[in-house]
Amino acid sequence: MSARHSHSHGEGHGHRHAQGHNHPPEHQHLHSHPHADPHAAAPGQTRDDDSLLADALMEGFEAAEDKPSFLRMARIPSHLHGSEGEVLRLVDVELRYAYQVGTASPAFNAEELVYLPFPANMVRERADMIFVYVSLRSRRDVGLKEMVEMLREREAGGEH
Repeated sequence: MSARHSHSHGEGHGHRHAQGHNHPPEHQHLHSHPHADPHAAAPGQTRDDDSLLADALMEGFEAAEDKPSFLRMARIPSHLHGSEGEVLRLVDVELRYAYQVGTASPAFNAEELVYLPFPANMVRERADMIFVYVSLRSRRDVGLKEMVEMLREREAGGEH
């Protein structure tokens, strides 16, 4: 904790603010500015409503004991229409996790890839949710980003 802005949010408020926090340290005040958020964007980036909704869908589905009810409450369509008008039914919801541990790219004037392994602090988790719809003749995998866009479009169009 820094002397400039230290925190201890136990039973009491219990922290001090130095000058520069718009009031002297002994000033009593409401404490309503945000602190570390596990879903916050990396510095210099913003989180939009769609990415927050996507996170909520994925986390909620994973935690839900009654997955079909969660899907209905989240208004995930139980069916879609295919390109030829056929009805595709939702049969699977997949949660996929991957960890990028390195990168590979083409080398200049070579037949090999240049591989750069990441140090531990650069390894990032990527997660996705895939909604699998099928008919007798086709299959359509809808990623989480596309599903959020579909939900937004339905909401804007007034569908319920």
